[in-house]
Amino acid sequence: MEFLENSYFLLALTFVVFIGARILARRTGIALLNPILVSVIILIVFQCVTGIPYEKYTAGGSIVEFWLKPAVVALGVPLYRQLSAIRKQLLPIIAAELAGCVAGILSVVVIADLLGASREVVLSLASKSVTTPIAMEVTAAVGGIPPLTAAVVVCVGIFGGMTGFRVMKMTRVKSPMAQGLSLGTAAHALGTSVAIDTGGSRYGAWASLGLTVNGLFTALLTPAILRIFGY
Repeated sequence: MEFLENSYFLLALTFVVFIGARILARRTGIALLNPILVSVIILIVFQCVTGIPYEKYTAGGSIVEFWLKPAVVALGVPLYRQLSAIRKQLLPIIAAELAGCVAGILSVVVIADLLGASREVVLSLASKSVTTPIAMEVTAAVGGIPPLTAAVVVCVGIFGGMTGFRVMKMTRVKSPMAQGLSLGTAAHALGTSVAIDTGGSRYGAWASLGLTVNGLFTALLTPAILRIFGY
């Protein structure tokens, strides 16, 4: 059974599981069957059953990591295509992003504090709505726990991707700009991916913008906001 620990086999298995999960989600339309969530659960069960160490699995994942940076850069393509529209709406976009960033940080800090979370946990949750690299750097800078932040960021992205469009439909938010910015701001890269899958490049452009601007504002404002609240 040595082939089960082969990096290329584990990499291929990851792709097969994810593609299968996407097909399942599209055919059933069930929100809980999020492809990333389903894939994570299946792969965790597989590792537990086979006894494959996590280190062996991540060795195969390092092959995929090479493509993460080009994939992030590729998000700029739909953004460039909507550049003229972005210029016309620059002030409302900045105002909305600033409000979304501050609301995202304040809400999680206040709720975590009211529920009795420790100082380290509160600091780790503050940057929950940005991509993992930015979130972990912000958490490390303010004295939180970066691994906890990484896990929370993934959970936030999955939840935002599952519920984002449904919540906006219930609240009658119909503007592609508002929907895209909201998903990118609240659910970072995973929300952007859902926006592209659901609404195409137009939604993806606004979501990419929301992802980028919110990441910038979060990195700049999180330490100051936490300091104001005494953390």
